[in-house]
Amino acid sequence: MKFSWIAIALGMVLVCAQAFALGNPAMGGKKSQVCQSCHGPDGNSTTPAFPKLAGQEADYLVKALGDYKSGTRKNAIMSGFAAQLSPQDMEDLAAYFSRQKGLVFIPLVR
Repeated sequence: MKFSWIAIALGMVLVCAQAFALGNPAMGGKKSQVCQSCHGPDGNSTTPAFPKLAGQEADYLVKALGDYKSGTRKNAIMSGFAAQLSPQDMEDLAAYFSRQKGLVFIPLVR
């Protein structure tokens, strides 16, 4: 009985956390134009040099962008882009890309 109440409470916390997400995915989609040339229109990059953003956790994406902006994470291209982003821009982009469906590519074996 005690376990079921804990499970219900945890479920409610997770649902509420998603409902009160800080980012706006619609705005993130509009702001993602500059990201699309490397990461793809929906965050599913087709080039191994550029990571797939689609389906990543929003918190991870916000942290990565913040780390590029602060210089904690090093990449000349990403640091330049992140330097121009506000905290709200990062939240919006993270909300957009985290809601995209990540594609899995399975190589053909001959």
